Amino acid sequence: MSNPNKEVISVLNDLIETSKDGQKGFQTCAEDIKNAELKALFVKHAQECGEAAAELQREVRALGGDPEDSTSVAGDLHRRWVDVKSLFTGKGEEAVLNEAERGEDHALKAYKEALAKPLPANIYAIVERQFHGVQRNHDQVKALRNIARAS
Repeated sequence: MSNPNKEVISVLNDLIETSKDGQKGFQTCAEDIKNAELKALFVKHAQECGEAAAELQREVRALGGDPEDSTSVAGDLHRRWVDVKSLFTGKGEEAVLNEAERGEDHALKAYKEALAKPLPANIYAIVERQFHGVQRNHDQVKALRNIARAS
């Protein structure tokens, strides 16, 4: 028997992967940065991404689906590329913030695509709220990157 919520579950599972990518990405940034304030910010954002993924996982279960529980292959490849790149360029604040912003660019795109799909109102509201959180994270990281670049 087919699940009538298959498309919605697929959209949510894609966002779970994106959130897990963000969680792992921010954790990596926190490990790579010396600045205590930035480290705390990245830890906070990693926790928020984890909470977003958990919320979406609950919704997938409520729809009768199996929630995603891992990061995406693309996210894993990006983190490995960042690790290799940082061997050559160092892990300065601006470089770490650039990579964090790039990750949030990907998350914004994923959330915008999800919001363009036909979603039940309650799911749309969750995705839209999380999208605003991603937008906030992106704007904050971008502003901090601009400050680091100007220094």
